[in-house]
Amino acid sequence: MNIGVLGTGFGAYHARLLKNMDLCGRVVVFGRDKNKLAELESELKVEITRDLDGLLRDLDIDVIDLCLPSPLHAEVAVMALEHGKHVFCETPVCCSMEEAAAMLDAERRTSKRVLVNRFIHFDPAFTYLRESCLKGTYGKLLSLTLKRETPPLWGDLGLGSLPIQFMIHELDFIEGLMDSPELRSAWGTEYRDARQSLVRAVFRQEGTIAEVVSSSGMPDGYPFTVGYEAYFESGKLVFLEQDSGDQSDAALMEHTASGAQRLVLEEINPYAATLEHALLSFQHGTNSLLSLDRAARSLGTALEIRRQISQE
Repeated sequence: MNIGVLGTGFGAYHARLLKNMDLCGRVVVFGRDKNKLAELESELKVEITRDLDGLLRDLDIDVIDLCLPSPLHAEVAVMALEHGKHVFCETPVCCSMEEAAAMLDAERRTSKRVLVNRFIHFDPAFTYLRESCLKGTYGKLLSLTLKRETPPLWGDLGLGSLPIQFMIHELDFIEGLMDSPELRSAWGTEYRDARQSLVRAVFRQEGTIAEVVSSSGMPDGYPFTVGYEAYFESGKLVFLEQDSGDQSDAALMEHTASGAQRLVLEEINPYAATLEHALLSFQHGTNSLLSLDRAARSLGTALEIRRQISQE
């Protein structure tokens, strides 16, 4: 498949991943910065362009990999679909339900698809948790707490943006795990700097409770942290991953009547796995957890959390 990558920020990382995939033929990177484009052309031997319209009109391009800022996603995705391209879109998929509706409408009109980089589903620890729930490995899931914490490294992640820009990954996972999770409560508070915040959201479904905790105001030096605690009828799973920049540690512990043990999972780059899955899904027309419809539901939940917080 021939891929047009839009963006030289995170798009550069996508281009590197694509160049290592047998599925890919041409890789063409669009950007505005001449220097960044020249560096990518030299390093990766990709094609480069500053002509977005020309790239979208290129009949040889099968997929547009959309890594532009989120406010541009809907407009560019609709144009790509109308030019006969599938779209792999970075998350968050867009900024409003009106934009999501426009993208869904374009999908229906063009018979092309948008898949969204909901990479958390391909993280080995989260894949194991989801499969354990589906198989009933430890019995029924009773309670799940998901957390994501960071010091102030990523700009504005205050109450207005954290649910959509940061918490969205855990919301993607909840949406993929529970058929129709009911948002029961949402709470949030700011730190001294209003660009940092702490948000908690609670969901219920048929006797299972799930909580998402996200903080962008951890102290300087605190490692970027992702984790979960999952309580089952006959066991518990505890996952913790911490990245301090110089060092990254991850551990998944299983607790059952037989005792505690550390589970060793296959090491997979979830970003690469997600991108490869999307390309195969485009190629074969298979269903996917990355669907635009699912991503739109997660976005709707994030927007509702933001709305509830703003009314406190």
